[in-house]
Amino acid sequence: MPWTAQRYPVSMRNLPELVRLKAIDIANALLDEGMDEGRAIRIAIARARQWAAHRAV
Repeated sequence: MPWTAQRYPVSMRNLPELVRLKAIDIANALLDEGMDEGRAIRIAIARARQWAAHRAV
């Protein structure tokens, strides 16, 4: 189930908008690769936070 900016996992609701959008992109890519939904969400959030930290968002 691909996520969008309007429809995303509850665990992403408290992320800043740019970080959430990046997490959605990452999670969708991981799902396309066949990863489990729960694991994709956790990894996507962690990677999006790392991305934001390097960009100083």
